[in-house]
Amino acid sequence: MRILIIEDDRQTFEFIVRGFTESGHVAEVISDGRTALAHATGAGYDVLVIDRMIPGLDGLSLVKALRAAGVKTPVIFLTSVGGLDDRVEGLEAGGDDYLVKPFAFSELAARVNALARRPPFQAERNVIAVDDLELDLLRRVVKRAGKVIDLQPREYRLLEVLARNEGRILTRTMLLERVWDFHFDPKTSVVETHISRLRTKIDKPFSYPLLHTIRNTGYSLHAPR
Repeated sequence: MRILIIEDDRQTFEFIVRGFTESGHVAEVISDGRTALAHATGAGYDVLVIDRMIPGLDGLSLVKALRAAGVKTPVIFLTSVGGLDDRVEGLEAGGDDYLVKPFAFSELAARVNALARRPPFQAERNVIAVDDLELDLLRRVVKRAGKVIDLQPREYRLLEVLARNEGRILTRTMLLERVWDFHFDPKTSVVETHISRLRTKIDKPFSYPLLHTIRNTGYSLHAPR
């Protein structure tokens, strides 16, 4: 496996290079974002390991530029910037995974290996349809029966997760993890509140519901059965 490490802290990148080299991989290092942008667009790497706080071009801007240039190489952010909003920002910029420093090399290696095993990139559907409900993923527009539905960002994310899992039951815990990135129970009714708001917008104005509550289990989005 060929890995490009974009990191300006010598102690960190020497530690990572040593670990991957001992595992039989080829690990290269670039210490600034602008050089990395030129290099990563033309070389055949299996995974990019990127720190967000690098000179020249920060890691977030680097990944956005790579994705805009059509580079689909898997990216894992390895950074000390580890707040919830920071992680969401990194993933939405085009990152595939996010690991916060300090870290164990064994975990980094496992995550890199997992990214490298992913199947080759295939273009996603631009539109997800569930019965007469449509989500335009590029324009982030939602319609039902041709009528545009105005959703708040979190409502849209909740609907997208449900639509991508059409017909499956998603538990409250699953939704907390996938929509809010909570890996613990916040002991609030945030899921129930957003489900209620979503139901008011996508179901109540129409003749039949698509969003279903499965008692004591979770929620599912599907056409009437």
